Amino acid sequence: MRLARRTASTALFCATCLLAWPAVSLADTDPETGETLLKGTADGKEVTVRLPDPEKQLPLEDLRKFTEVFGRIREAYVEEVDDRTLLENAIKGMLSGLDPHSAYLEPQAYEELEESTSGEFGGLGIEVGIEDGFVRVIAPIDDTPAQKAGVQAGDMIIKLGDQPVKGMGLEEAVSLMRGKPGTTITLTIIRDQGSAPIEIDVKRDIIKVTSVKSRMLEPGYGYLRVTQFQAETGREFVSAINKLENEYGETLNGLIIDLRNNPGGVLQAAVEAADAVLNEGLIVYTEGRIQSSKLRFSAQPGDDSNGAPIVVLINGGSASASEILAGALQDQKRAVVMGTESFGKGSVQTVVPLDDTHAIKLTTARYYTPNGRSIQAKGIHPDIVVKQGRLTEVDNQPFFTEADLSGHLENGEQDGRVPETTDGDTGGDNENPAVTSEQGQKSSGDKLIAQDYQLRTGLNLLKGLHILKYNEAKSE
Repeated sequence: MRLARRTASTALFCATCLLAWPAVSLADTDPETGETLLKGTADGKEVTVRLPDPEKQLPLEDLRKFTEVFGRIREAYVEEVDDRTLLENAIKGMLSGLDPHSAYLEPQAYEELEESTSGEFGGLGIEVGIEDGFVRVIAPIDDTPAQKAGVQAGDMIIKLGDQPVKGMGLEEAVSLMRGKPGTTITLTIIRDQGSAPIEIDVKRDIIKVTSVKSRMLEPGYGYLRVTQFQAETGREFVSAINKLENEYGETLNGLIIDLRNNPGGVLQAAVEAADAVLNEGLIVYTEGRIQSSKLRFSAQPGDDSNGAPIVVLINGGSASASEILAGALQDQKRAVVMGTESFGKGSVQTVVPLDDTHAIKLTTARYYTPNGRSIQAKGIHPDIVVKQGRLTEVDNQPFFTEADLSGHLENGEQDGRVPETTDGDTGGDNENPAVTSEQGQKSSGDKLIAQDYQLRTGLNLLKGLHILKYNEAKSE
């Protein structure tokens, strides 16, 4: 009907023109736009009328196909379905067919999205996406029911309770995982290709996500864990660095930023975190089809960490905003990125409200690291690949040394020993930044280091970087 009306109106328009214009030339085509140019004269002046390119209009055959399918479902489906439901399902399919992250947000999903960015919501505590028709776990969130139950990044969920996930939309799957706190849902998971499915019972709870956690691993060496990027994460990130520096009493010898299993979140929060440890330079830029999706974010002067060496830990559960932070610090040579390859979500989603209760989450741009890298479906490759493993210390017998030899030559120092210093001592030429007292090994971070091979490797690297920095400063 629309085409018929358009054709009729065009014909009427042309007839009117023929009556008004003394002369009309044959139609030409604009080589750049493909539009039809109708040229003529009116009142002695040349006039050009641009007619829309028919190929850029809604395709008539496809519209006919849609209305035919719509009508057949309404008339012949086994159960009666109202028109509104059919149209909303069509919208859902239109968005879900674009990519795994675009979606139609109905009232409950819209509300849950707002809750998740604020840091408190109900559910299991996992970030998920759709892959090959199944639900893929991007990462479990720290200290949530899913993590405590043993759900891991990369797990493929094939059943939610008794319902198969194959072909289920993301929002429907998320809705099934949400529920009344205290109730339990069984996740059927495939963890390794070719392995038998495993079942994990997870008890739902109110999820309160602490975005930034910090502690001192050893005197002078801080640990900063970002679990998810929320609206206030940037401010919390700066506060955590300042707290570590105040606890140590001076500039940190090194800082570990742990982004493992961080599923991402708010883009602006990742930018603010990068800005906190960069003095200058580009952080990230986005490119899309509309002008509002073409953005550039750069660091403002001032480094809250005062130039302390940084190691960033990532793994396959590090996605989106966490990859923005890791990529920015890697490209700007501000940090050493260590761990395993990240998830590779290099797109930006914009939530567009349709009314007070409905919205669409639409992929509007790709983001790029300062060096112009798109990590979409590629991820951030660490500078040093370190896979997670179990660490077992072997208590070896002490070696037989020179000092055990009868009649050995004395050291030559007054008491036969080099004066000892503790980590963080800044006085005298005998300072050794690598020395750590036995008491330091028993610090609050000792247990964490003993259980985490990647973290321990990162800490050892930080010590080496601090030694280099100390030696360079001493030689100047």
